[in-house]
Amino acid sequence: MRFLVLGALLFAIPPPAGQVADAHRDAVDRRVDSLLSLMTLEEKVGQLVQVAVEGEESPLAEEYARQVRLGEVGSFLNSIGASRNREIQTIAMTRSRLKIPLLFGYDVIHGFRTVFPIPLAQASTWEPDLIEKAARVAAIEASSAGIHWTFAPMVDIARDPRWGRIAEGSGEDPLLGSLMAAARVRGFQGDTLARRDALLACPKHYAAYGAAEGGRDYNTVDISERTLREIYLPPFEAAVRAGAGTLMCSFNEIAGVPSSGNRHLLTDILRGEWKFDGFVVSDWGSIGEMQQHGVAGTLAEAAALGITAGVDMDMESGAYHAHLADLVRAGKVPLPLLDESVRRVLRAKFRLGLFDDPYRGGDPAREKTLLLAPEHRNLAREVARHSMVLLKNSNVLPLRKEQNVALIGPLADNRSDLLGCWSGNGREEDAVAVREGIERMLGHPVPYARGCLVAPLDRRGFAEAVEVARKADVAVLVVGETALMSGEAASRSTLGLPGVQEELVRAVAATGVPVVVVLINGRPLAVGGFEESAGAILEAWAPGVEGGNAIVDILYGANPSGRLPVTFPRSVGQIPLYYNHKNTGRPFQAEERFTSKYIDGENSPQYPFGFGLSYTTFDYSSVSLSSPLLREGGSLTVSVSVRNSGKVAGEEVVQLYIQDPVASVTRPVAELKAFRKVSLRPGEEQRVDFVLTPEMLAMFDLSMHRVVEPGAFIASVGGNARDLQSAAFQFESAGPYRLDRR
Repeated sequence: MRFLVLGALLFAIPPPAGQVADAHRDAVDRRVDSLLSLMTLEEKVGQLVQVAVEGEESPLAEEYARQVRLGEVGSFLNSIGASRNREIQTIAMTRSRLKIPLLFGYDVIHGFRTVFPIPLAQASTWEPDLIEKAARVAAIEASSAGIHWTFAPMVDIARDPRWGRIAEGSGEDPLLGSLMAAARVRGFQGDTLARRDALLACPKHYAAYGAAEGGRDYNTVDISERTLREIYLPPFEAAVRAGAGTLMCSFNEIAGVPSSGNRHLLTDILRGEWKFDGFVVSDWGSIGEMQQHGVAGTLAEAAALGITAGVDMDMESGAYHAHLADLVRAGKVPLPLLDESVRRVLRAKFRLGLFDDPYRGGDPAREKTLLLAPEHRNLAREVARHSMVLLKNSNVLPLRKEQNVALIGPLADNRSDLLGCWSGNGREEDAVAVREGIERMLGHPVPYARGCLVAPLDRRGFAEAVEVARKADVAVLVVGETALMSGEAASRSTLGLPGVQEELVRAVAATGVPVVVVLINGRPLAVGGFEESAGAILEAWAPGVEGGNAIVDILYGANPSGRLPVTFPRSVGQIPLYYNHKNTGRPFQAEERFTSKYIDGENSPQYPFGFGLSYTTFDYSSVSLSSPLLREGGSLTVSVSVRNSGKVAGEEVVQLYIQDPVASVTRPVAELKAFRKVSLRPGEEQRVDFVLTPEMLAMFDLSMHRVVEPGAFIASVGGNARDLQSAAFQFESAGPYRLDRR
């Protein structure tokens, strides 16, 4: 039948998707240019101005309302609530000259009202598809509250756990970080920005913010172009390739140039090489901060630097609002440059459908129905469960319901700190505490003692905690950091448990009762101070609104499948510590004095990247290759068989690493290139195949071209970056196989 009607339908068949996208883009650009031709200079500048208003209070302050009426502001941040944002938007749509809709932004980092685990925890799932679903829920909820734009995902690679914002990203690895970045962009934006539940994504902080010296927030960054491109830029490029509509520059400088004034980053790479056609927003006040950096003498000079480098929208510094129009009139900023920035902002508003429906998505009735919807909480519990990493288990876990459990610790009966940093519109009363979760599951109260607070040096509660533990079969201690001990401006100089919590763990363990330590935290911690005292350690991170239930799920038998997205050091003195390091000319040898090592501690981490235990065990076969040779345009398959050798079903993250032993520039000892999470029943064995292509071997050579050099490579497979089995192969080529054309 299809063939009989083909001729009749020929002219009704839509053009290919690419042509549709091109046609839509052209139509949007025509509308943008038409509107731009009607705008005054002040109205153009206004589209590049973003100001902050707080919360859900109403009405809007008169000064802000005046700016909206005059077209002097294009976007607000931190204003939430469907009713409030509708009122503000109505001012723009009824009382401004050109009726250009406002754009409302908010930090929807790991959920809006339904708070999911922090992003570092989400990366521990090693399940991008699951994390895309979490971002989709965040977008659905936030859009119902009148939000159009999220300042997320945070995609900074972080190798220093002292840096508090490691909590907001996906850890230390470029591949895992790239996959998570793309998943979150897809989740936030959906299949089209025009749908009413889409959020405009904004990957941040561009770039290398996670490389701040000393792990101190906002600090200087000084890295090579090769390190920038191989480690810190890939997640941003992945987010752009996934369709991210905006991008945020960072606070830091790189090699003497602040990101807010870095044309190489914002124009040459972002728009020139990656063909990004969205708009760039500054971080909070970062354009004005170029005065403190010492590259601008005045706020006007900072405004000129920012717009010339490629920052389209000024968040809260006031530089563009105060000076940009005058800079254009004086000829210090070309009008076409200004117009191009305005085009980018207007284009985003058209793509969001705001000119067709300025109130899209924001609906009080819809908001009431969607926030904390049961299916959203169920997904939050699932993500939290999959994010938890079992670090140690001496046959203490899982617990049995018939055991008498003592619950101890400053975070055992705590809701707010389970939400973690940057918890959106989450509220303490929404969260499930561990105590609530365990008592609900068991159906009766459990003995509880706080023992101490998180940070104060107060041991007065130790005696009660010890007494409660002595009467139990097992003690569960919930310890860690408060929510505000990680995130922005929350750098730490030490990585042990704050306060006297380590002493509390040791005091309880001294009773002889088996101890389970549950960690609530936003960064890798150095657990050496209590690791030997614990029979089991569960890394639960900041697990979100369903954290208490998810922790109890794991404690009582749900098999943990999370794996570390970041290395755990033994001590703060080892930092920076990451798996994909270089070898040095004198790599570590225990028996040789003059090699790279510490004289007062070990080189190796406490727990390596990719590590995580299970309630079962997994055995790996030897690695096999489909061919000993890989050629240009070809591929080879790396295979391994994995068997569940334990007694319960479980999931293993099978990881493929590559090493290039000899190259024109030094290469890391290992680089993650692929992974797969497999579910196996007891006794079940599964073959896992990874298809390896030349592109996966690429590096930047001496001339900074992306190439694959001929020679030997090593493929290694295992359950973490330490415990691997390997096989060698050759890449065969007449010379370096060039992959770029820069």
